[in-house]
Amino acid sequence: MTSVPSSAAAAPTNAELEHLANSVLWPGFLGTELPAWLDRELRGGLAGVVCFAQNVGPDLAALNAAIRSANPHALIGVDEEGGSVTRLEAATGSTVPGAAQLGAVDDVDATRATGAELARRVRAVGADVLLGPVADVNTDPRNPVIGVRAFGADAELVARHAAAEIEGIQSAGVAACVKHFPGHGDTHVDSHHDLPRIALDPAEIDRVHLAPFRAAIAAGVLAMMTAHIVVPAWGEEPATLNPRVLGMLRAEGFDGVIVTDALDMAAIRASVGIGGGAVRALAAGADLLCIGNPTNPGAAAADDQDERDFRAARDAVVRALQDGTLPVERVVQAAARVSRLAGILAAWRAEAPADPDRGAYDARAIVRRSLHVHGALGAPARGLVVLDARRKATLAVDSAAGYVVEALAGEGWSRRIDTERASAEEAATAIADARAAAHAAHARLVVLVDRLDTDETQRGFVAAVAVADPTAVVVNAGLPAGSVTLPVIDVRASSRIGAEVAREVLLADRG
Repeated sequence: MTSVPSSAAAAPTNAELEHLANSVLWPGFLGTELPAWLDRELRGGLAGVVCFAQNVGPDLAALNAAIRSANPHALIGVDEEGGSVTRLEAATGSTVPGAAQLGAVDDVDATRATGAELARRVRAVGADVLLGPVADVNTDPRNPVIGVRAFGADAELVARHAAAEIEGIQSAGVAACVKHFPGHGDTHVDSHHDLPRIALDPAEIDRVHLAPFRAAIAAGVLAMMTAHIVVPAWGEEPATLNPRVLGMLRAEGFDGVIVTDALDMAAIRASVGIGGGAVRALAAGADLLCIGNPTNPGAAAADDQDERDFRAARDAVVRALQDGTLPVERVVQAAARVSRLAGILAAWRAEAPADPDRGAYDARAIVRRSLHVHGALGAPARGLVVLDARRKATLAVDSAAGYVVEALAGEGWSRRIDTERASAEEAATAIADARAAAHAAHARLVVLVDRLDTDETQRGFVAAVAVADPTAVVVNAGLPAGSVTLPVIDVRASSRIGAEVAREVLLADRG
């Protein structure tokens, strides 16, 4: 357990305060090799790291082994939800069902098995904390950041599947970190870019949005991630920085590790800054500070963005400890919870098999069960050409990933079109080109969408395709929508496996 001299002894030294601050920090980093600065901080007591897509290189297991060599107790996290969100398969697309697909199947055994499979993959690369499942109840269909990442819009369904996935993950020797408390499902603002406000009555939040988190606690979840959302009834601070909200979580009986959502997200960075967010989150009751993905600033990211962001958080915490703004006892308490989790995971690594038996798990069969077809698909296609009309990717979800189109189109023609920005002439040209390609290859035209339920430009584009080619079909990677003129296959994920199964359905002999 991390400790510093008591108040009766000499004041803690700067080195002791840096070690204490390190013990509650969880940064991301750049590259596929261990940076010198990170190696140094891990040896100085850093709690661990979070691996993102840019860290998945030729041998992630070797990289994580180097991390654990520098600090045997390091917590190594991966944001691996399955479906539309994957880091381990970021280059090729997830081959595991996502939450919305699991919710559509509504088979808790399938969800439990999927949790175990996700954990097996995380464990196989040397990591031990899975940032999932999502326990948000997606009650606002406009939600730009949750959507198909949620099991659904019904609290009871979300609760039973969140609990089942937690059980599956932790049965395979990996800690689950359920997210995003107290619920990110009723917002139409992405906290990566702005600070969402939830204007619901607290009684409704308690009844609907807190229910899955209570189920997660009952399932024994080891960690829980906060949301950068403001509930005005509980104060003007985002939940991550709000002692009242985090106190509610403790009042529910959760004594595990409270993990912040990334402090580099605009909801925090653009308001109080990474450093200010780090200090205020700890003061509010958080235990482990996820600093974030240093590639998020895009072209504006510095070559040493990872170390800059880490130092912004660490130096701010040290200063606050030095001047008394942040009580040493609060950070010692947080560090103790992090240390306890590290001890649990070390014991699991020693006992659980490195590659638990996968049994009869069949991800493809689960995804196939989740698909829903609206309208008559007609005769099987001989090939597919694809117009990709999905929205642009976000920081959380690479919705527009090319591997989805590749898996759906196979060797066929494809083109991407931004329906929000394309002129009527550009849309008409794209449709004409797709029709010509389909005719030449004796293939079927497919429109790939992901916001058919709320995006009028996508619905308008589908309507234009229907006029030009009534034999076309829609593959919807988002939430199910109301009826449109063309037949629709609801896939509920922008994933490789979802696209592959949709392709199989369109090419199958339906006799």
